[in-house]
Amino acid sequence: MSTTSQVIIKQATEEDIPLLLSFIKALAEYERLSHEVVATKEMLHESFFGKNSVAETIFAYYQEKPAGFAVFFHNLSTFLGRSGIYLEDIYVYPQFRNKGIGQALLIYIAKQAKVRKCGRLEWTALNWNQPAIEFYKNLGATPMEEWTTFRLTGKALETLAKNEK
Repeated sequence: MSTTSQVIIKQATEEDIPLLLSFIKALAEYERLSHEVVATKEMLHESFFGKNSVAETIFAYYQEKPAGFAVFFHNLSTFLGRSGIYLEDIYVYPQFRNKGIGQALLIYIAKQAKVRKCGRLEWTALNWNQPAIEFYKNLGATPMEEWTTFRLTGKALETLAKNEK
């Protein structure tokens, strides 16, 4: 647990799965992607707390109310020869913005990266989300404009996986 003024950061527990799902749905609505949310409580339990868990989540509380969350996991930089942390999601409810909550979440994760001897912390932002982009730049983050993110999901992923070449 970490505390910054009125913000308290807590690691999620299994009991927080309903809260996690509600944050995921709120983020999807904000990003205009609600139609893509298929996660269930059972899926989240497996991904965050199951035998082969793959991610971590933290919550920010402001005046004891859930205000924000972040989901992250380890990746690897072959160039650095070290693991890194990839920030999958970060979201602060609109009524709690501009209170240092997003920064507190990022500081917590940055500290975890240092403790875990990670070589970097990285994430993506939607091109239209100018407030987030400016927030990240103000923290000293550098946009990696020379990189394009690619993704395989659904039928395209199934098709490639079936390929026998």
